[in-house]
Amino acid sequence: MAEDARDDLKAKANRANWAGVNATVSREFISKTAGEFSDAVSQATTIRNILRDTRSELIQYRDDLNEAIDRGWDKHLSTYGTQGGGFSILVNVHPEPANSKQAAETLRNELQGILDKATTSDETAAQALRAIADQETAGFADIKYKDRDSAAEALQKADTLAKLAKRDPNDLSAKELSQFNSTLHKYRHDSLFAERFATNMEAKGTLQFWTGMADAHAGARGNELKELKDLQKNLSMTLATATFSDSPEMREWKQGIINEGNTSFRSDSSIPSKPIGALGFQVMSSLMSQGKYDTEFLNDYGKQLLKMDKAPAGIPGMGTNEIWKESQITDLTFGKDDGRDPMIGFANALAHNSEAATSAFDSKSDLEHVLQSTKYTDRGQSVGHALEAAVTGVSRGETPSGPLPHTKAQVEIMQNVMHAVAQPNAGADLVDKAIGESFGHMASAYMPEINRTMAGPGAESIFLTNSADPDGLNKRDATRFLYEVARDNNGAAGIRYGESIYTSSLLEAHIADPSLYDGSTNDAIRTITENTGIVEGIVGHSLADAGISESVDNEKDNNDALKSQGDFFKAILSAGIGVGAVAIAPPLEGAAAGGFLGGVAGMAVDRLMNGRDGDTALDDALYRTGQDLNESLDSATRQTQTSAQDAIDAHKSDLQEGETKNLIRDALKDGWLQSDTVLEDSHKRPSA
Repeated sequence: MAEDARDDLKAKANRANWAGVNATVSREFISKTAGEFSDAVSQATTIRNILRDTRSELIQYRDDLNEAIDRGWDKHLSTYGTQGGGFSILVNVHPEPANSKQAAETLRNELQGILDKATTSDETAAQALRAIADQETAGFADIKYKDRDSAAEALQKADTLAKLAKRDPNDLSAKELSQFNSTLHKYRHDSLFAERFATNMEAKGTLQFWTGMADAHAGARGNELKELKDLQKNLSMTLATATFSDSPEMREWKQGIINEGNTSFRSDSSIPSKPIGALGFQVMSSLMSQGKYDTEFLNDYGKQLLKMDKAPAGIPGMGTNEIWKESQITDLTFGKDDGRDPMIGFANALAHNSEAATSAFDSKSDLEHVLQSTKYTDRGQSVGHALEAAVTGVSRGETPSGPLPHTKAQVEIMQNVMHAVAQPNAGADLVDKAIGESFGHMASAYMPEINRTMAGPGAESIFLTNSADPDGLNKRDATRFLYEVARDNNGAAGIRYGESIYTSSLLEAHIADPSLYDGSTNDAIRTITENTGIVEGIVGHSLADAGISESVDNEKDNNDALKSQGDFFKAILSAGIGVGAVAIAPPLEGAAAGGFLGGVAGMAVDRLMNGRDGDTALDDALYRTGQDLNESLDSATRQTQTSAQDAIDAHKSDLQEGETKNLIRDALKDGWLQSDTVLEDSHKRPSA
């Protein structure tokens, strides 16, 4: 059933062209249902393994008892059961043989030892089975154990570690700290261990432990610092695993963490004269940068954290820094960050859970506050990663199995981000080195919707997409967003890669399957290329208006950005998931192996990447990063022409090379010229 749910039900749902409510509710329901079948297999297999292992052990202990009793009989000793489950041993001959008393004592100890082991086997199996059942109040838990021993060992290790963590961190030896860390590393993905460890510690104890640990090892260097970095990572991932448990004790832990958000924590060794310690939100958030935390917990935690973060009146985001920077003295993070801004750790947690990220930014006012706050804090990069997850549905560190369709909620968040960046007065200030790269990734992922918006009504069958809201963006905001993001080198590189991948994929789709569009293939190619010219023109004009040509250093930065972003997009393509973060078209039957396109797109990425290190002749065929608008136009034209030719060759199309190249040249030039007009209508520019 799990195989059917995964390979049939979910696979068909991913390929379907959903619309309306079904695009979000039904697709998500089917995906979660398929996951439940998989979890049911894991849980049932684990229960079977524990029961089977326990049964085998008990049978062996029964046999051991019988053999021991038979050996006792040979020594004239009889074993009798007594009321209440006990037993007694009597000498069954008279007179008693020599050493009978010692022999009876030896037999009694042997039998009791066997019974003790059998009792342990039974009780630990019961504990493990109860813990498994408590993981979820509804549905199934993805738990895997090969036998009773491994489940019992996980619970025992959790108990031991929790006791160790309740000691004063200053009293832990280097050896004990190393053992503590290695145990966390081994079991950080173990559901039973994580839940038992967290609940034994309790919410307040967890926060107190880390406050004391951070204070005890403040200023760590060398191997000690490395050990503590690993410890923080392992503890973060362990607690993340624990939050997926729905046991009564774990629900109490999660609520306790939230309730302690405004509580001040100081290490046990803190002297009374020290100022206020770290707040609970700061301590917990410093432990949230690694691992995937439960969606519901992040939702509840985030609501209370944002409520405090938004407390200062006035301009959104301006006063948040003062709330956290003045409230604690302990460096809670063993690394670059100091843990004082809890939104950094929380945003990192959202980046690792796309579902929670989408939910967190579903509120326009919360989104506006968080975005604006990046101007006055150091949280920009973390917020950028969280926004990427929110609008793409791809959690940081995860690899999707195919191009993920954007839900209506995700498109709305993307539109709200675009609107914020597009604001004439302060929107451009949101784009800096910390968040510009993420904006570029987001733009690349939304090239289908952006192109549909730029093209306008009537081009739906040309600009293919599986988005639930393909027309949900605003043209003016999209234009200004692209223009501002292109001022950042990484942002500009992301836009260019995204547009190039989407364009090359679309060209391949229509050349491979002319029936996708009921007009001529040449007409589809012209429309695609004209839109490419508009997007590429916006980027080119943005770079030119910024005066980038005046800076040799900026040229190097731009080349570095193209290389690093190329590595990012190449990794996605090489993962075998089509265009990955760049959601192209719905899977097209017969268009390419597996139904996903990507071969021509991969070659397009290679050209953009490798050309930067080539000679002048090759470099002229690629982007000139805005040094000269004419050269940028020529580079974009050559890139598009080559992608079209790659598609023609790959699919043995009868389209004529010369005619196609000329068509692309004219169309891209028209689009490029339109980009100037589009920008004049939506953005004040130096050249105006």
